[in-house]
Amino acid sequence: MDLATLKALKPTEFSEAADGYRSTSDMASAAKDRLDNQIVVAMRNSLKGEAATAAINQLTELGKNFHYVQVECGLVSAALEAFSYEVGAARSKLDAALEGAQAAKLTVNTDGSITYPPSGEKSADGKVPEGGTVSGLTDATASAVGRQSANFDPNPNHRLAQDYASQIAAALKEATEADEKWAPKLRALKADDDLTVSDKDWADASSDTKGVSEAGKKYLDSLPQPPTNGSPKDNAAWWKGLSAEEQAAWVSMHPDAVGALEGLPATVRDEANRMVLAEAHGVAQGNYDAWLKEHPEPKRFQTFIDPYTGAVMKGVNVETQEWKDWEEDRKNAHKSLDGMTAIQGRFDATGKNGLPEAYLLGFSTEGDGRAIVANGNPDTADYQAVYVPGTTSELGNIDGNINRMVNVWHAANDEADGKSVSTITWLGYDAPDSVVKDAPFSHYAYDGAPSLNHFMDGLETSHSSDSEPRRTVIGHSYGTTLVGAAAQTGHLNADEVVFAGSPGVRVSGADEMDVPKGHVWNEEADGDPVPDLGRWGHGGDGFIIPSDHEFGAKQMTTDTDGHSGYWDEHSQSLRNQALVVVGKGDSVALKPPPDPWAHVK
Repeated sequence: MDLATLKALKPTEFSEAADGYRSTSDMASAAKDRLDNQIVVAMRNSLKGEAATAAINQLTELGKNFHYVQVECGLVSAALEAFSYEVGAARSKLDAALEGAQAAKLTVNTDGSITYPPSGEKSADGKVPEGGTVSGLTDATASAVGRQSANFDPNPNHRLAQDYASQIAAALKEATEADEKWAPKLRALKADDDLTVSDKDWADASSDTKGVSEAGKKYLDSLPQPPTNGSPKDNAAWWKGLSAEEQAAWVSMHPDAVGALEGLPATVRDEANRMVLAEAHGVAQGNYDAWLKEHPEPKRFQTFIDPYTGAVMKGVNVETQEWKDWEEDRKNAHKSLDGMTAIQGRFDATGKNGLPEAYLLGFSTEGDGRAIVANGNPDTADYQAVYVPGTTSELGNIDGNINRMVNVWHAANDEADGKSVSTITWLGYDAPDSVVKDAPFSHYAYDGAPSLNHFMDGLETSHSSDSEPRRTVIGHSYGTTLVGAAAQTGHLNADEVVFAGSPGVRVSGADEMDVPKGHVWNEEADGDPVPDLGRWGHGGDGFIIPSDHEFGAKQMTTDTDGHSGYWDEHSQSLRNQALVVVGKGDSVALKPPPDPWAHVK
């Protein structure tokens, strides 16, 4: 970039263009939300038939287009703001150098060199030092050499000219580097000339996000930074202190960071995490497709031969071990996609049987994956319920855990007397992978406990209605162990605790659960082996677990069987949990206390 170009350049014009793209991004976001959560929902509930299904599918695809426009225009806006910031800094340096040179009565030439006049003072030999022209030195060593040589020049204007010329050269260099960096980034932010938003498009968007984020580090570093290990209140204060422009930049350039911050509004975290989800799905699908190409499916069946006669058994096929191994590897390669599909399935279920909008409050594909999915906005809900799943829970199988809290929402909504309910599936920790190898150890619970406490505090911070909500934590299996560890090591920030199929909660009594007396509940269904087996690893003193009378929990009746039926639709087990969620504990059906004389009878 030459002197004339930088002098004529107006950084504010790029900032104004960024405002336009940001407005377009906001409009696309609003259009997507209206399509997904209002128009499509209304059509699903009122129209039936092939034509209606086709129309809904088309509107769903249109919603994807709006989402893609939202993300890409947000990135364009952030890139333009970053370019405006960088080139603006260069322009400010240039203006300062030009003003200084003018004040010193030096002549700035069109190529950025500076002509200085003869000195007014005679030297020792009686001669007047001549004037001259110097060019800028941008290299630190060359600049030092230039300044050193200037010290021996008898004309003092030489050194001034050299300094200002170097400042001009440095400004031009910075502006050129900014232009060379951002021009290709902006050109890359283009969509295919079709109306299909494919996984390839989202994978490309993921690359765009990474590229803009890395290139814009200087700009982002100039903005207020989120607190390091901040509390939810700290996070909320940081977010509220940002301008709309700064908030948009953080969401576009670091949606993963924004989506993970407890204390921020649910709508903000949802917007950021949906960006991460869409881009992660595109990348994962590409990786899976590549895996399939590298690992073609082997022959699935082999002919079965009678070991006694050696005859080929027609119509009897046996799966080969090679195919079985391949299929297991294929499922593992597809695992994260299964989880993302389940989350998208919950988004698509909005409006069915009155189900409210879903909010993605946390998402990551690292390790076994993380996901926090809310039914209804917790920031405005009168009743909040947070479910902590147990052993083997991961992103790949989150479908079942999401459905459990959908069932709790329906059951609680039926009992809520018109008040609002939000039920949340919290897979925010690394759950044990194996019942035998991992579940007996407590470090999974203690490692995850701070995250649960942080999340619960975040729910309190971001809640925006006038009245305080009633907050319930529901733990299942090893999830109850984590809930107990959270109460034992920190502040649980809950009004009610419900345990289901608990193997033990690390503490010995309900009075240690950090909730008001009489607000710890327990369910143990017939045929559930986990409580009695788990007590030896996770029980309190004397191996006490919540199912024991001595623990002090209220024992709710169950009409389900086994370890996983506590959320069966229309069951008493489910309704009891719902009654606790909406503050109707007095209506919960309880098991009678144990008969102290039973051993005598």
